[in-house]
This record gives sequence, structure tokens and C-alpha cells, in this order.
Amino acid sequence: MEIKQLAASDTENSARWEAFVQACPEATFFHRAAWQSILHNVFRHPTYFLYAEQDGEILGVLPLAHIKSRLFGNSLIALPFAVYGGVAASTTEAAAALEQEAQSLARQLDVDHLEFRNINPRHADWPTQDLYVTFRKEILPEVEANMLAIPRKQRAMVRKGINNGLISTVDRKSDRFFKLFADNVHRHGTPALPKRYFDTLLEVFGDDCEILTITTPDGKPLSSVLSFYFRDEVLPYYAGDDEAARNFAANDFKYWELMRRSCERGLKIFDYGRSKVGTGPYSFKKNWGFEPQGLHYEYCLYKRDSIPQNNPNNAKYKLLIETWRRMPISLANLIGPHIVRNLG
Repeated sequence: MEIKQLAASDTENSARWEAFVQACPEATFFHRAAWQSILHNVFRHPTYFLYAEQDGEILGVLPLAHIKSRLFGNSLIALPFAVYGGVAASTTEAAAALEQEAQSLARQLDVDHLEFRNINPRHADWPTQDLYVTFRKEILPEVEANMLAIPRKQRAMVRKGINNGLISTVDRKSDRFFKLFADNVHRHGTPALPKRYFDTLLEVFGDDCEILTITTPDGKPLSSVLSFYFRDEVLPYYAGDDEAARNFAANDFKYWELMRRSCERGLKIFDYGRSKVGTGPYSFKKNWGFEPQGLHYEYCLYKRDSIPQNNPNNAKYKLLIETWRRMPISLANLIGPHIVRNLG
């Protein structure tokens, strides 16, 4: 077995990588080869997309990126800006070989830690981050059955949105989405990802990346979500809301419309995505009848004693968050991308 590194310009092996990811049960949307060019071109992070090959057949993949920041540390991650990652392999031997190569690479790069964003646990002796869970649920074959599967109180909010005459539209450009997204994260005191990133996602992933925007009957944008499609799954990934969205139940209507459209497309899984335990989004997803499933982010520590906590729950960022909220949004959107590129 040989461990090789995928070059972003290698279209032939990128296609082989993609075919493996589509067929491998362990693989996710975030194992796709296209993330290599996105992370490099938008965020300027060095990438190391490793694959295991034997007798001309790919047996496993492990996409990695190196983030080196004065503020947030020096790390090798599978994969930044992704909720799922780590190795995806068809044999235990390939998985072990890829992880061993990643550890060797981490030592060569002299990083503080190596991080695998696993769905399932792999290393019982590695420290794990217990902060995150994901929410996944089957999409029933009939639209009305999915409506009735939503718990009563949350279903009432969906019907409120319907009765308010809200309209859902697929956007081919990120303009309306980005305005809502940037305003939303600014209100929460966190930097916004650059608009260029979302434009790149739409361009690179094509029909597998889609924006759904909710408007009032007279066309005022209230809420928007950017989703990924992978095999028979839909994953709403980035979202934003106007402050008036709550009055119209636009957020609930948005996710219902995405679920309804996904049902009509014949998709089987609605992946509500990652949330921090005990937060508002965590409670919101539970109110939809989704049950949390633990994520197993595992760390191999080299030059640090504990797992990094680069998230808003960390008390040391409290003042920064409050300051960011008070900053004019035009300035926040200018500075934000230079900070958030290193958060991953």
C-alpha cells in the first residue's frame, strides 16, 4: 500500500478521489476533493489531501489543511470549516496508514496539535472535544408526513410562516444570502466569512450547493440558507436572518421549505448539522424532533497540554465578542475575513 498526496491540478486523480468518496459509506461532503482548491484559493491555507492506493485502487482518503496563526495556534486539521472529517477508508489497514502519515506530517510541520473531526470514535487514548453534536433524521417519502412529524409547537410556527404568505426562492447568486448572513453573525459578535467564499462554493460545487431565500409577499428578504447536497442527503450549512424574521416565523418556514423541496427531490436524510450543546440552535433542532448525536473530534497533542477552545464559549473571547457587536458592520466585514480564516 502506498500513501500519496493529491495535487489540486491533478484532474485525473481528483476524479478518482471523487468516485471513491461517492461510493465510500464513511465519506461525507467534506471529504470531496474540491475542498482543496477552496481552502487554498480563498483562505491561503496549505493543504495535504492524502490517499491510500493499492494495485491502482484508492482504498482511503484523508483531507488535511494546515492553519498557522499567532492568535489561534498552529494546527493540522481534517478538515477546517467542516463539521465532519477525519479518515474515510474501505479497509482498516488503509485508515491506519493514512492516520500514521498524518501524524508524521504533523511532526514535520511542527504543529501544536493534529485534529480529526470524526463522526465515530477512533482513538480511545486521544483527548476528545465533547462540545459538539449533530442532528440527522430521515426524510419521509410524503410531504405531509414530514409536516406531521414536526412536534406540535414547532409545526405551529411553520404554519404561521405559511399563513404569513412567505415565499421561498432559489438564488443563483450569494448577494441576498450574504447580507443576511453577515448581519446575523455580526449581531452575535463573531466575524463573517468573506463573500468570496460563498461565491466560490456556488461556483465549485454547482448543483450540489444551493441558496434558498425566504421573502415577504412584497419581496423583502427575511431569511436565507446555503445547503450542500451529497448522495441522498441535504445539509443546511450556513444561514442568516433579518431581525424581523422572528415576527414572520421565517426561520421555521425556511427549514420547512428546504425539507419539503428535499422530499420532493427524493432525498432521504435531512442533516441539520452541528450545534454546541446547550445553545439556542441545539434547542431549536431538538424542538423539530431531531435527536442529538455526539461528534468525536479527536486530538493528538504535540506542543500543548490541552484541547484548544477557539469558540465563542471560551470566556477569554467575551470582551472581543462584545466589542465586535458594537463595531460598524462595514468595518466588521472588512476586518472579519482576516480573523475568521484562522478559526476554521
